[in-house]
Amino acid sequence: MKTVASDDRAAQRRRRRLANEIKESLRDLRIQLALLNHQVGNQLDLKDVDLDCLDLVFRHGPLSPTALARRARDRGGELLRHYAGMNGAMDRLCAGYADGELELLADFLRRTTEAGRAATDELAGD
Repeated sequence: MKTVASDDRAAQRRRRRLANEIKESLRDLRIQLALLNHQVGNQLDLKDVDLDCLDLVFRHGPLSPTALARRARDRGGELLRHYAGMNGAMDRLCAGYADGELELLADFLRRTTEAGRAATDELAGD
């Protein structure tokens, strides 16, 4: 006969296993996105750091210093073309989830990003 305590322990083990699967998947995703970015950079003759700078400019608008703007040039359309396959795959993947599930996933990823940002700031001494 199962007790409440054994059910509780089983639920805790399951939750830890799921959390570990999520962490492992996020590590795999990071590697996969790094490889994708590297390939896009190779196709466009850009370094990984150039792609990072361009992403910041595209997301947040013009940034100083002026040298960054000159170096980045306007390659937004070209970048979008190279990422079109991944963007299309993500659209198809998202189509398989209900709105509530997408909200949950988006919230989780936002909060994970913020946790990563906070950990980075802490390491940098900010």
